Amino acid sequence: MLYLDTSLLVAALTLEARTIELQQWLGQQRPDELVISDWVVAEFSAALAAKLRAERIDVSERAAALAAFSQLCAGSFTILPLSRAHFQMAARFADRHTLGLRAPDALHVALCLDQGAILCTLDRPLSEACAPLGVSAMLL
Repeated sequence: MLYLDTSLLVAALTLEARTIELQQWLGQQRPDELVISDWVVAEFSAALAAKLRAERIDVSERAAALAAFSQLCAGSFTILPLSRAHFQMAARFADRHTLGLRAPDALHVALCLDQGAILCTLDRPLSEACAPLGVSAMLL
């Protein structure tokens, strides 16, 4: 099971330096192995809003990225539910201050640990924080 974090999906669905590479990588994966969480859904929308405010994308690019993401959510991704236990685990992970995990990233890691998923990310510090917590990570 491959858990796709928000950084990977934003880069794949908006024009960034590695967009083509990430789209190709996603296309090589089996859809039944690709998972996200409702937290990724919320973060994706927030990331696109931030890009729009910073004028890194325009309204039509945002709409296209949201449509592509919605299509992937409906046809390719399994959306894993989050529970109170995941938030509590994320708090314990964030308490390990030497790992440098922010709350949103700690939540991704907690869900991956619980589900036995590999966390796929573009975020090097996040990928490095996974091993001490018993989570496999793939830095793309």
